[in-house]
This record gives sequence, structure tokens and C-alpha cells, in this order.
Amino acid sequence: MELTNFFKALSDPTRRKVLQLLREKDLTPSEILEKLAGVTQPTLSHHLDILKRADLVTSEREGQFIRYSLNMSVVDMTLDYIMQFRRSDKS
Repeated sequence: MELTNFFKALSDPTRRKVLQLLREKDLTPSEILEKLAGVTQPTLSHHLDILKRADLVTSEREGQFIRYSLNMSVVDMTLDYIMQFRRSDKS
């Protein structure tokens, strides 16, 4: 897991919105574009590429279409890592 890619992926509000959409259900790029105002197909492709490099999303070809899914295992691993830095409640 590359944390730099993870945080880069989360730094953009459009990518965070894509992750929120994929949390609800798996989507094709066309379905994602319908829900994102003002985002072009090339821009979405760029965002999806960054999310894939961070392993936050996976893709699967279904005939002519590609369906994207949220990769919860990477989200869980990253949260576990970050929680290591949380201070204990001990005084």
C-alpha cells in the first residue's frame, strides 16, 4: 500500500465524490458522469486512473463496459494504519 498515492487520491473533491458514489454501488464511467456536474469524460478518466493507482477502486470489464468498484480492503488497511497514531486515553 502506497500512502502517498492514497492521500493524493483523497486530496481532490471530485475523487472523493466518485468514492462516495462507488460506496453506494458499482458504476460505469457513464453512470458516474451522469452524477457529476461539469466533469468531462477525459477528466473523469484521469481521476479514475489516480484512484486505481491508489488501489482505492478496482475495475472489471463487462462486454463493452468497464464497471468500477470501491476497494474496501485498502480503505480498511489504511484506516488501521492511521489509527496506530491515535493517542490512547491514558493520562
